[in-house]
This record gives sequence, C-alpha cells and structure tokens, in this order.
Amino acid sequence: MPQTKAQKTKVLEKLQNNLETQKGFFFIDFKGTNVKDLSALRKQLKESKAQLQIAKKTLLQKALKEKGIEIDAKKLEGEIAGVFAKEDFLAPLKAIFSFAKSHESMKVLEGYSDNQILTGDMLKELSLLPGKQELLGRFVGTVAAPLSGFANVLQGNIKGLIYILVQKSKA
Repeated sequence: MPQTKAQKTKVLEKLQNNLETQKGFFFIDFKGTNVKDLSALRKQLKESKAQLQIAKKTLLQKALKEKGIEIDAKKLEGEIAGVFAKEDFLAPLKAIFSFAKSHESMKVLEGYSDNQILTGDMLKELSLLPGKQELLGRFVGTVAAPLSGFANVLQGNIKGLIYILVQKSKA
C-alpha cells in the first residue's frame, strides 16, 4: 500500500532526527526476515541504545542528502533498514552481526561514522573488535599489572621471614 504524503513527511522527519542524534549508523538488507525476528532484533538494538528504522530508499536518500552525507541509498540492494547508534557504535554493530549469523538472509551493507563512509567489509572488521568496556578492562589490567607485581615482590620478603621463623620454632 502506497504511503500518503503526510506519512512520508513523518518518516522523513524521523530519519532526519535520527541522523542528527546518532554517533554512527549503518544500513542492513533485511529481505527475507519475518516480523517476529525483526521485533527480536529491535529489542536487542534497544538494549545497545540503538534504533532500527525501516524506510524507502528515496526517503533515505533525501534525508542523507539534507545531512550532507554522500551515500547513494538507491544503489543499496534489497529492503533497507537503518540502524542508528545513539551512544556506542560497536555494540549495535556486534548485535547485528551476531543476529545475521542465525539469519543468513540479513546483510550489513554500508555505514557512516566519524564523517567517514564505511563499506560492509569495514563494518565486519569493526564488529570483530572488542567492545568499549572490554578495552577499558584491558587498559586497567595493563596499568595495574606493574603495581600488583611490585606488591608481590614486597610481600615475598615478609613471607620468607615468616617461613623461616615457623621452621625455627618447629626445630
């Protein structure tokens, strides 16, 4: 059923709002994915503070052009949905790729983050990177390693003294 002009205007405004408030976005081809699976995907993306919006390619193209982004939405294959990351770009990207493993018809097409257009292959490589929390944990571990090693060395002398005193008391 064709959309009315008012519906198209509402979708375009929502797209423009999402483009204004996003940290990054990417497009997926969801052709062959049923409504139940799309609802499950939306729920996963909501936990990642991202939003999935389905729109016609012409409306996407118009919103991208007004934002000044040089992605040709009309050349993207299949039925297109935009995933807009509000905070962390990698979390929703990882969610999409893990979801796509069980739904072979879904494909990640192109994306945009930090004023850079990203191809599907680039997005796949980014999805393999560790998340922000994991990287912060690794950093803290790296910073704390010398301190904990130094503390162990200092405790070694005390442990040795206690061991010798225990052996002396037994003898």
